[in-house]
Amino acid sequence: MDRSKEFALSTPRLILRPLRSEDAETMYRYRSRPDVSRYQVWRPADEAEVRAFIEKLKGLAPGVRGTWFSMAMTLRENGLMIGDVGMHFPETESTQVEAGITLSPAFRRRGLAAEALREVCRFAFETMGKDRVYASVDPRNKPSIRLLERIGMRKEVFMPASMVIRGELVDDAIYAVRKADFRPGGAGRS
Repeated sequence: MDRSKEFALSTPRLILRPLRSEDAETMYRYRSRPDVSRYQVWRPADEAEVRAFIEKLKGLAPGVRGTWFSMAMTLRENGLMIGDVGMHFPETESTQVEAGITLSPAFRRRGLAAEALREVCRFAFETMGKDRVYASVDPRNKPSIRLLERIGMRKEVFMPASMVIRGELVDDAIYAVRKADFRPGGAGRS
């Protein structure tokens, strides 16, 4: 049985559900934009690459060590896919989860990214029993840093010249929130 088909997280405005083959075109459209992927390691070359990525995730459930569990971020009102959010579960036994998010530019500045990330944190803490959720971010990506801070994450580590993005050596910063410090509610624009 494919347990990933049963999985979904919901918020007042969003449904976060496993990616489907039919999401490939939409995902490619926003993920391939230079303004969206500027600070991200993955910029798909074509829709076929996105389709292969989605195919590789089929049947995966959250919590499998060494994997990213990626979900479509969809509007509750009409099912429209507006971005994707993922949880990375480290290879070794861990009480932490890495979170990542990509939002289509047409849906920015509405608080939707913050709503999705808060739900991912809530799920990690309350359902999975994790103690810490963290995110890796290029320090030049000020909007993403504001988003992470808005949901209660604080900068823990700065690593100069520690990542390569499309051939460029860049800095990396780790932002995190501990279960004891997390507040699931709260307004905010993202």
